[in-house]
Amino acid sequence: MHKDFTGKEGRAEGLLTSRKKALCAARAAHEKKATGLLALDVQKVSLLADYFLICSGATTRQTRAVAEAVQKALAQEGTEPSHVEGAVPGRWILLDYGDLIVHIFDDETRRYYELEKLWGDARRIRLSLD
Repeated sequence: MHKDFTGKEGRAEGLLTSRKKALCAARAAHEKKATGLLALDVQKVSLLADYFLICSGATTRQTRAVAEAVQKALAQEGTEPSHVEGAVPGRWILLDYGDLIVHIFDDETRRYYELEKLWGDARRIRLSLD
């Protein structure tokens, strides 16, 4: 996590902190009616990223709309994914921002993989989106 010269957490050279990226992505997903939004702080249990955002869409059309909304919201904040996987067929879309990985599932695929259980040791981050 970056702290600016005043010691406060926030933007560094126009970039969001990993936690703020996760919250920005969660807001964008929420606006597209994603369900089961869950943010996990995986810093102590994984070297892959600082945060995971996991959410679902009822259809592959919705999962793609959620992915597009997340990418647009984060692009407006100056950050782009280093990798996007699964947009077609859209059952599990992964957006890799380095310090944030966004997982967007259709309902059936999410139940099958149960990432929440796999990463059960990670701390859950409260999302206040309403």
